[in-house]
Amino acid sequence: MKHYTMDIKTRTLLLLFLSSMLLIVNYVETMVIPALPTIESDFSISATLAGWVTSAYMIVAAATSPLMGKLADTYGKKKMYVIAIGFYIVAVSLAGFSPNIWFLLGARAIQGVGFSIFPIAIAIITDLFPREKVAFAQAILSAILGIGPALGLLVGSYVVEDLGWPYAFHTAAILSIIVFAASVAYLPHTGHRVKEKVDYGGATLIGLATVMVLVYITEGPTLGWLAINNLALLISGLVLYGVFIAYEQRVKEPLLRLDLFKIRNFAVANIVGLVSGIGMFMVFIFMVYYSQLPRPYGLGLSIIESGLIMSPVAFGMVIFGPLFGRLMPKIGPKPVLISGSIISALSYFMLLVNRATPVDLLEAGFVSAIGLVAVILPLVNMVALSLPDEYRTTGMGMNTMLRTLGGSAGPVAATVLMDSYQDPVIMMYNNQPLVLGYLPSATAFDYIAILGIFIMIVTLIVSLWTKNYTFKANKTAATT
Repeated sequence: MKHYTMDIKTRTLLLLFLSSMLLIVNYVETMVIPALPTIESDFSISATLAGWVTSAYMIVAAATSPLMGKLADTYGKKKMYVIAIGFYIVAVSLAGFSPNIWFLLGARAIQGVGFSIFPIAIAIITDLFPREKVAFAQAILSAILGIGPALGLLVGSYVVEDLGWPYAFHTAAILSIIVFAASVAYLPHTGHRVKEKVDYGGATLIGLATVMVLVYITEGPTLGWLAINNLALLISGLVLYGVFIAYEQRVKEPLLRLDLFKIRNFAVANIVGLVSGIGMFMVFIFMVYYSQLPRPYGLGLSIIESGLIMSPVAFGMVIFGPLFGRLMPKIGPKPVLISGSIISALSYFMLLVNRATPVDLLEAGFVSAIGLVAVILPLVNMVALSLPDEYRTTGMGMNTMLRTLGGSAGPVAATVLMDSYQDPVIMMYNNQPLVLGYLPSATAFDYIAILGIFIMIVTLIVSLWTKNYTFKANKTAATT
């Protein structure tokens, strides 16, 4: 694997550029969450349609990540990184001036293409840094993934309340243009380009399959999991995944060589990414909903106070991300991944047995942040270092797609449990009980926590198959 001769100051500056763009992206995407009720009101639409403001972005991001990764391996990482930022700038600029919901959804879909900057950035970092330093650099990017959502929930709450949701897009557009200019000027061309045709047929098949499965997951709570029209999407998506596998085995220059899944760490990273993605995102849904529900159903906090509850997540990732990044070259990804699975399960156990006060939620959120970064960092490192250079970005795109699939299923699983287990809100009127509505019960949140523990136990079991490796004196030592 080729590395580029440059001083530490230059590497740090480039890492800052890459991190800044990821921070902007994660801030905007999380900011949308507290903005959804306002968007629903501004456009006079249903909550279901407003929910597609997040779904449109997520679905396109998952569907296009493998293709954008392949294009980066073929035409150059810098070129595709800059193009991805260009898509994002256009999208956020349009979103801020949306005259109706359909225009906004279209802009959000374009933003999904821009999300591919994450797998491309990870691949660039792997090219720029020596192997023993890659984990630390990747840890900085992973920590940014925690800071962005916390900023989005906290700062986004103030922006939505005081200025209006369009201003979040306006500020993101301006900041993105600055990062775009810096990337064009200073980001070097890295990696080995693959001299082969891009498999657009395979990219189309896996993209359509992913779209269908994610639409099924997204619409399941509304249309019904066994509704014929919704079930047809799931079946069609699964069939297309099968067609994709058959097609990739026959085509001369596939989107991603399927034999790469025989590499143990690449296979483990993708399975763990899919499974752990469900558990990782459920904890955010748990904390946001439980903190805002009125007492005695929740903690009765405001949107801004709820955003503050998420601050330990950013704090934990900022502290422990670099620490794990420095530790991992010495002990390898396997112990970190196993520890992350156990810590994540512990955070769910804390939510199960002790969530009576905001402090309890803060403590569980901090522990979950440690587990989150201890799972994400090894996965990213394992994919980046286990694949040949010419397939690295494509592999990162595939891993991103699978983690997004898991991440999309997590919130749905949580909301299904909250819809299934509810208690009535009762008010006495003329000495008669009057049912005003229904809210998620304590049982619902108990089951979410139990499901989260189970998912992280499965993650732990799969993690045991990781082939460990360490870096000592610029030499790689591999162990089982």
